[in-house]
Amino acid sequence: MSHLFSSYALGPLELANRIAIAPMCQYSANDGLATDWHMMHYGHLALSGAGLLILEATAISPEGRISPADLGLWSAAHQQALAPVVQAIRRHSPIKLAVQLAHAGRKASSAPPFEGGQALPPGQGGGWQTVAPSALPHAPTDPAPLALDEAGLAKVKADFVRAALRVHALGIEAIELHGAHGYLLHQFLSPLANRRSDQYGGSLENRMRFPLEVFDAVRAALPSEVVVGMRVSASDWVGGGWDIEQSVALAHQLKQRGAGFIHVSSGGVSPLQQIPLGPGYQVQFAQRIKAETGMPTIGVGLITEPLHAEAIVASGQADMVGLARAMLYNPRWPWHAAAALGAQAAAPPQYWRSQPRELQHLFGDTRLGQR
Repeated sequence: MSHLFSSYALGPLELANRIAIAPMCQYSANDGLATDWHMMHYGHLALSGAGLLILEATAISPEGRISPADLGLWSAAHQQALAPVVQAIRRHSPIKLAVQLAHAGRKASSAPPFEGGQALPPGQGGGWQTVAPSALPHAPTDPAPLALDEAGLAKVKADFVRAALRVHALGIEAIELHGAHGYLLHQFLSPLANRRSDQYGGSLENRMRFPLEVFDAVRAALPSEVVVGMRVSASDWVGGGWDIEQSVALAHQLKQRGAGFIHVSSGGVSPLQQIPLGPGYQVQFAQRIKAETGMPTIGVGLITEPLHAEAIVASGQADMVGLARAMLYNPRWPWHAAAALGAQAAAPPQYWRSQPRELQHLFGDTRLGQR
C-alpha cells in the first residue's frame, strides 16, 4: 500500500492523498482580478489527482502585491472574479482547495520575474511605496520601504482578516498565511529585516509577535471547519538570520493557537542567501518541525520523483509533500506516481481512456465519474 496515496486529514479537512500542489504566483491578474488565465491554470491543475491545491500568493491589499500583476482578494470585486474559477473546479474535480494569503512587504512593487523581476520605484512602471517592519531595503539598490507604525500594523491585520473572510465566502476549505520567502510576515521574524526597537523587534518573542497576532486574528474570524496554517522559511541561509531552532519555536506557538498545518520552505529574505540545492533539500526542516511539535507538516523542495515522495511520507519526514515546478512541467504527476507506486488517483471520466490497458486499475473505484 502506498503511503503517499493514503488519505490524510488536516483537522476537519479530509484529503484523498498526501500530495499538495504548492502555491505558484502566475503574475497574470488584472489589477488583482482573476483572469481567463487563472481559469485555465487552476482548472488544469485541479484535474491532476492531487489531494490539495493551494492557490498562489493572493494579496490582501494593493500595496501588498509582489507585482502589479499579482492576484488579489481585497474587495468584493476580487472575490467575484475568483468565484467562477472555484465553481468550475467544484463541478469537475474532488480536489480540496486552499488560498495562500500574502503581503509582500518590502519585496512588493516588483516587476514579474519574466519581465526582469526588478524593484519598481514609486510612480515608475506601476510601482508604489512599500512598507516593512523596518526601513531597510531588500537589496541595497532597492527603494527603501516605510517602517509600519501602529496604524499600519492594525491595517495589515484587518486586511488579512477581510481577505480570509472572502476566502471563506468562496467556500474554500483552507487558508495558508504566507510567512515565508522574505515577504512581510517573514520580514518580522528575521533579524535580517527586522530592526525594530518596540514590542515587535529584538527578541525572538517580539519578532514572532506580529505574525502570531495575524494568525490569531484570522483564526478567530473564521469557523472551526476552515483550516488555517502557515508557510514558513525555516532558514534564511544567512548567518545571524532566522533558523530552524527559531522555526521550531514558532511552530510550537502556532500549534498552541490551533494551526492546522505548517508548510516548510526556506530562504527569500536576503540576496546574500547561500542555498545548497538538491533533491529534497528542505525536507530536513520539515522533519525537525514534525518531530518536535507533531504538527501536520508539508515538506517541499525539489521533490520530483514518486519514489522519493513516497519515502518522505513513509519514513515520517513529513505528513505531505508539496510540488510546484514539477507540477507545471507534468500536471499529471500524481497519475504517473500512482502508476509507479501501484496506487490509484482521481481523474475525470473524459480522461479514463488515456490509460494503457495494463494500467486501467489506476483510477480504481474512486473515479470522479461516480459522483
